[in-house]
Amino acid sequence: MEIALSGSSVSQSLFSSSSSFSFQQRQRSFFKTPDIFEFKLKTRKMEHTHLKLSTTVNCCSGLTQEVESNKMNVVIETKKRQDVFEEIKHRFLSFKRNTYMKNLEHFQRLSDAQSPKFLVISCADSRVCPSNVLGFQPGEAFLVRNIANLVIPFENGPTETQAALQFSVNTLEVENIFVIGHSCCGGIRALMSMKDEKPSCFITNWVINGKNAKIRTKASASTLNFDQQCKHCEKESLNNSLLNLLTYPWIEEKVKKGSLSIHGGYYDFVDCTFEKWTLDYEASSFKEETRRLAVKNREFWS
Repeated sequence: MEIALSGSSVSQSLFSSSSSFSFQQRQRSFFKTPDIFEFKLKTRKMEHTHLKLSTTVNCCSGLTQEVESNKMNVVIETKKRQDVFEEIKHRFLSFKRNTYMKNLEHFQRLSDAQSPKFLVISCADSRVCPSNVLGFQPGEAFLVRNIANLVIPFENGPTETQAALQFSVNTLEVENIFVIGHSCCGGIRALMSMKDEKPSCFITNWVINGKNAKIRTKASASTLNFDQQCKHCEKESLNNSLLNLLTYPWIEEKVKKGSLSIHGGYYDFVDCTFEKWTLDYEASSFKEETRRLAVKNREFWS
């Protein structure tokens, strides 16, 4: 009886446990996400991850290509600069081989001292190098270059041009001052283009020193077009610089004595012609109200 009861209890217990287990299992199965739905979620996550990865890869690929392209451009530009200096190197070596070594004694004398006969004042324009155009050799000319080959009056200084004047005339004792202007001068064009006398930058602050030449050009060449006026002013400004040279006491003194001559030159590189003239001190007038340049020995080379 007891055994039966116990067995019955055990059976009931087992049945109860079994029933409970089945119910819980069914319950878990009922609330569990179906496999196909879970697979879709995983697939979407994978696709999203792949899209992000693909976008990142494409982005990185684009940046890499841009970086590589920039690197290539830098390499090309660097090579171009190296090529430029390689050409200059060959020119120097050619000069050393064909000029320096063949005139070694002359260059050794120059290493001790210089005694040029000319002070040349010319424009800084890259197209009008006096040594190239007029064939000045090492030791022949003390060279000064500035925008529009201007010589400003003695009282307007100091400038590096004035320092060069003092050194070349008083220390080197040059015998000739040669001021050279040229065609298509950008400095003169800037001067002629100025609407007023208020300098707006370094260039206009410098070229305004030629304003007297501009005033005379506007007065005597008003019927000409702008390009023709500029060409007129190029020569007018040049002559103005010759007169300004005589405002320097040590220059005028030597010109009076005849130990120093002042010359003007105009190089037209459009048709490759050159004009040269010499200031006539005796015939010129230096008073402000009657300021006038007289010249002599005018020549035209073509």
